[in-house]
Amino acid sequence: MKFLGWYLKIFAVSALCGASMELFMIHTGFYDKVTVLEAEKRAWEGSPEAQAAREALNPWRHRDFETKEP
Repeated sequence: MKFLGWYLKIFAVSALCGASMELFMIHTGFYDKVTVLEAEKRAWEGSPEAQAAREALNPWRHRDFETKEP
């Protein structure tokens, strides 16, 4: 293969960059914060307030689909 050395250099730099980003996220507690935020989001989505907001923001809420003939 003609450009094998070039591809290996790109692979090594990309792997090093990805690994350093992962280590930074682990070191700063990024995953712990995201886990808490996601749990809060899922808890709120199941609440009656979220259901009321979804229904209020639905542009088709006044349309009557049951009167439609087949």
